[in-house]
Amino acid sequence: MKALVTGAGGFIGSHLVELLIEKGYDVKAFVRYNSKNSWGFLEDSQYKKNIEVISGDIRDFDSVSSAVQDVDTVFHLAALIGIPYSYNSPMAYIKTNIEGTYNILESCKRKNVKNILVTSTSETYGSAQYVPIDEKHPSVGQSPYSATKIGADQIAQSYYMSFGTPVKIVRPFNTFGPRQSSRAIIPTIISQFLVGKKNIHLGSLTPTRDFTFVKDTAAGFLAIAESSKALGDVVNIGMNQEISVGELVKVISEIMRQKIEITTDDHRIRPENSEVTRLVCNNTKIKEITNWKPQYNFKKGLEETIKWMEKNIHLYKPEIYNV
Repeated sequence: MKALVTGAGGFIGSHLVELLIEKGYDVKAFVRYNSKNSWGFLEDSQYKKNIEVISGDIRDFDSVSSAVQDVDTVFHLAALIGIPYSYNSPMAYIKTNIEGTYNILESCKRKNVKNILVTSTSETYGSAQYVPIDEKHPSVGQSPYSATKIGADQIAQSYYMSFGTPVKIVRPFNTFGPRQSSRAIIPTIISQFLVGKKNIHLGSLTPTRDFTFVKDTAAGFLAIAESSKALGDVVNIGMNQEISVGELVKVISEIMRQKIEITTDDHRIRPENSEVTRLVCNNTKIKEITNWKPQYNFKKGLEETIKWMEKNIHLYKPEIYNV
């Protein structure tokens, strides 16, 4: 089997590429073109020599169309994902997340790709109207980011219903682990501790999230790809567990043996009506239609993340908050 992974140099994408190679796939890795010819987190991958890397831009139909040639499965992960920056530049998210997904779908339709996974997000649900959140929960665009992901999901479903394009929509809840960007809550906390900050700057402490370790998320993608029962459907990936940001700080501080002092930073707080207050995953469907079973509990995942960040703290700038 030959697979194309878009967003392959990123956090989840790089882990997925490595898992696919371990499982015997031939992998094309689509990374964003840059003048340094950087492959992101694939630069240091032990499987670097086994990867066919393609540099392009998900917003460019020609490069996307060329990349999907002669592949069996496409894992579409390329996206703009930072919620705060979507307030500054909604159009950038429309072009990348919506037009980029169109480019994938149309290219795959023309090239008769047999298996297409489009990456959604739990943010499309908005604040939970009931818990745990199953795939029938209404979609609510509480940020420009989530609105563009809802748009991408709807376009994907329209291709399945209109043209029979073999689409599956993967909806991960909050993923964490090695290589995650500093804008995410767990690296934000850990990186501040690692550079000796005693007073941790955060936004709201009350929202709850459902965290999945990145290797389990990648395994979920693969399980959905290999399931015929997911065709034309939406499938959550999550743990059916929730923890508040405030409790999360306590857990990390206990593992790292750090004292807790928290300062609320107004710059890190979402607009009131945009904050998603509660996310808890109903993972019944993925367990029913695949053999997916998470291998990491929350503490084990945190310990592995901390260990990786200790070795790679130079990649972070905890003293600078960047949306």
